[in-house]
Amino acid sequence: MTPSNLFKLIVIAGVCAASAGGAFADTRWQNHHPRREQVNNRLARQNHRITAERKEGDITGAQAHAMRATDRSIRAQERAYAVGHGGHISRAEQHALNRELNANSGAIGK
Repeated sequence: MTPSNLFKLIVIAGVCAASAGGAFADTRWQNHHPRREQVNNRLARQNHRITAERKEGDITGAQAHAMRATDRSIRAQERAYAVGHGGHISRAEQHALNRELNANSGAIGK
């Protein structure tokens, strides 16, 4: 093996190791509340999409404000569900929240 190929192999192995390590980088909270994490990640992604659509001019400021208000309501609902279950949400509650997120998501970018 040439030194160049050895170097490439080491770099590839390092990249693979670094990407595999990222899968275990979740915090303790994320590991113990996977349903809440999934809902909160969707809320964050939708917020970024709203921002992008607003910057592109696809939605007005008032539409962006209304969409964010809906997302805030969904987040408040998620927190209220968690209060009733010791910090967790049930599968049915997660599905209900995702249905609401789907409805709001459909309005983004129309």
